[in-house]
Amino acid sequence: MAGRSQGWWVTSVVQACCRQLWGFSPAVIAGVVQDKGPLRSLLWFTLNMPRYLTTMRVLGPVRTHLACATISLNNGCAYCAFGQAYALELIYLRDTGRLFPLDVNTLSDWLDLEPRQLGVQLREVLREAGLHSELVWVDLTLAFAAGEQQPIDDDEVRLAHLVRMISEMNRIADAIGASPDGAQDAVNKDVGLKARHAALRHAAATG
Repeated sequence: MAGRSQGWWVTSVVQACCRQLWGFSPAVIAGVVQDKGPLRSLLWFTLNMPRYLTTMRVLGPVRTHLACATISLNNGCAYCAFGQAYALELIYLRDTGRLFPLDVNTLSDWLDLEPRQLGVQLREVLREAGLHSELVWVDLTLAFAAGEQQPIDDDEVRLAHLVRMISEMNRIADAIGASPDGAQDAVNKDVGLKARHAALRHAAATG
């Protein structure tokens, strides 16, 4: 009974923090608490979420969400790939006034790609988006995920941490069968931007 009560408390606290940050409670939160237990999950969130938010501030949301989406696609996790790529789409639209070349609703076609092919396709999308400075970060992310490279500076240490953190989220999201929900960023609270994005996507699809 005490364990269930503690698990409910940890889940509620983390969900409340996410609602404040992103405007919704990601489905995977309860899965993390269930997987690790109340105390270990609280420790995991305490160790990882502040680092994640610092990385978002230091590397910027585009680079951070790109890395997290790349990790999730590489691991075949539809839930996390959606949440990170949708955030990237919204931020790109907000900052440029244009749709991102990759539609988050087509990501399921990318989940089974080999890492090399995934890298090729992501680099093509980034070139089309005009995000040429981000090309190297896709390569670094995939290299860290494969264990082929070790970080050599502070920014790469942050990226390597994302690989570990998001890979764990991917594992748990897949284990509980989490369904895609919202954009894992504060931009998710911008209702007007999301409506504009949906309208533009619909117009592009019906052309």
